[in-house]
Amino acid sequence: MEAFSRLYQSLDQTTSTNAKVAAMVSYFDSAPAADAAWAVYFLSGRRLKRLVGASLLRDWLRQASELPEWLVEDTYASVGDLAETIALLLSEPGQSREQYTLSGWVENQLLPLRDCDADAQQRIVSRWWSTQSYEQCYIINKLMTGALRVGVSQILLARAVAQHADLPRALVLHRLMGEWTPDAEFWQELVSRDNGQSVPSRPYPFCLASPLEAPVESLGSVQHWLAEWKWDGIRAQLIRRGGETYLWSRGEELMGPRFPEILQASTQLQDGTVLDGEILPWNNDGVMPFAALQRRIGRKTVGKKLLADVPCLFLAYDIMEWQGNDIREHTMQQRREQLERAITPLQLDRLRISEVVEAQQWTELAELRSQSRVRQVEGLMLKHNEATYETGRKRGLWWKWKVEPYTVDAVMLYAQAGHGKRANLFTDYTFGVWQDNALVPIAKAYSGLDNQEINELDKWIRRHTQEKFGPVRSVTAEQVFELAFEGINLSTRHKSGIAVRFPRIARWRRDLAPKDADTLDDVKRLITHEP
Repeated sequence: MEAFSRLYQSLDQTTSTNAKVAAMVSYFDSAPAADAAWAVYFLSGRRLKRLVGASLLRDWLRQASELPEWLVEDTYASVGDLAETIALLLSEPGQSREQYTLSGWVENQLLPLRDCDADAQQRIVSRWWSTQSYEQCYIINKLMTGALRVGVSQILLARAVAQHADLPRALVLHRLMGEWTPDAEFWQELVSRDNGQSVPSRPYPFCLASPLEAPVESLGSVQHWLAEWKWDGIRAQLIRRGGETYLWSRGEELMGPRFPEILQASTQLQDGTVLDGEILPWNNDGVMPFAALQRRIGRKTVGKKLLADVPCLFLAYDIMEWQGNDIREHTMQQRREQLERAITPLQLDRLRISEVVEAQQWTELAELRSQSRVRQVEGLMLKHNEATYETGRKRGLWWKWKVEPYTVDAVMLYAQAGHGKRANLFTDYTFGVWQDNALVPIAKAYSGLDNQEINELDKWIRRHTQEKFGPVRSVTAEQVFELAFEGINLSTRHKSGIAVRFPRIARWRRDLAPKDADTLDDVKRLITHEP
C-alpha cells in the first residue's frame, strides 16, 4: 500500500507524461502480481462501489477529531475535499503503523466493510485514520468512497505496462478493454506473450476524432475524405462472436439488455464481426431527440411500452473485425466497402449503415453541413480514405466538423465553490433568463473562464452575496454571460421547461446589462430553429 501511495503522489505531482510512465514502470517492476493488477484497475479509472457514504464519514470525522462542528465544516469548505480533510485532521505523522499490500488492503480490509453495520464500520475506519500516515490515509479514504482519480489516460497506462512487459502498446490496450477481475491471474495474462487466445466479449479500443478548427479547405481535396453525418447518440461497439452478441459503450459498459432490438438484429451478422457505430432512438419519422434516448439509458431492462415509445437502432460506420480477423490496419475505404458487404444484404431495420454524404467541392459539403440542425445532427464527420483504425485520438485522420453551438445571454444567479485545487474559489455558476419579469434558472456551468476572470469573478461574488444556502450563494443579478451548449430539448423535470446539453461559458458579456439578457421564449425558439 505504501508503494501505491508513493506512486499516486508521483503521478499527482507531475505533468510530464514521460515522468508518469517512468513512475508506473518502476512500480510494476517491483509490485507483486496481485498489487499490480489492482493498481491497473484504479489507474484505468475503475473504482470500487462506494463503501461508506460521505455524510457518515463527516459525522465520524467530527467525533474522532473532537473539534467543534463549525471548525470541521470550515476546514472542509476550505480544503474542498473530504478525503484530504480527514487525512489532515486525523492521520498519524510519519510511518503507518498498520502495513498491508495494496491487494491486502482492498481485499481484506476495504471490501469486507460492505458486510458490516454502521457501528462496526465506524470502529474500523476510525482505527485506520489514527494509525495511517497522511498519504495512506488519503488514499484509503479515496478508495473507500470510490472517488480516487488519477491523472493518467488509458493510453499512458498501456504505454507503461507495455514498456514493463516489452509488449506492443496496442495489444495491452486491447487486453485492458471489457470486463476483467483484478487479480494475479489477470496481471499474468496482461503481460504475457500473445498466445492467440481472445476473450469473446472483449471490444477494441475506440478510434476518436479531433475537432476541426482550421478551414476545411486546408485538408486538401474533398475527394480524399469520407463524409458522414455526426449523430447525437451513444457511441458503441457491437460484437458478434461465438454465437453471442455484446454491445459495449465507449465507457466500457455492457448495454445489451437495454437494447434488445439491437441484440435481436445482430443475430443475423456473420460470426467474428465487430462494428463501430452509434445507438440512436429512431422511429418511423426518423431520428428522435437525445432526450428520448435518455429514457432508455438509465434502465437495466426495458418494458414493452418503452420499447414501443423509444425504438432504437445501431447505426454502423466502421468495421474492425471480419470473419474473426482484425482488419483495423485496412484503410478507411477498404473497411467501408467491407462494412457495406457485411450489412447491406441483411436489410435490417434496427441495424443500418451510416449514410455517406456526397459532395464534389468543400462548398457543397459546407452547404449540406448548414442543414445539420434541421436534420437533428451535430455536423459532419470527415475520415481520410487512407486512414487505418487507430487507438484513441490521432490528429489528422478523423475530424469532427460540428456546427456552431447554440448561444444565449444569461444572468448569473448563484455561485458555488469548486473542489480540490479550486476549493477556495467560486467556480460553479447557475444562470437564468427572463420570464414574466423574473429570472428563471436554465443552466449550470463551470468551464469557459480563464484564471484571471475566475479570480476577478470570485472577488465580485464575495462582495455581492445576497444569501447563503449551505455551500451555495445567491448573488446580485448584475453579471451577464454568453452561454454555449450543444443541444436543447423541452423537459418536464426542470422549472424552466427546458434542458440544455453540455453548457459552458463562451464569454463574459461586460457590455450587456441584465435587462439585455435573453428571455425564456428566446431560448425555446432554438428548439424549433425559429429566428
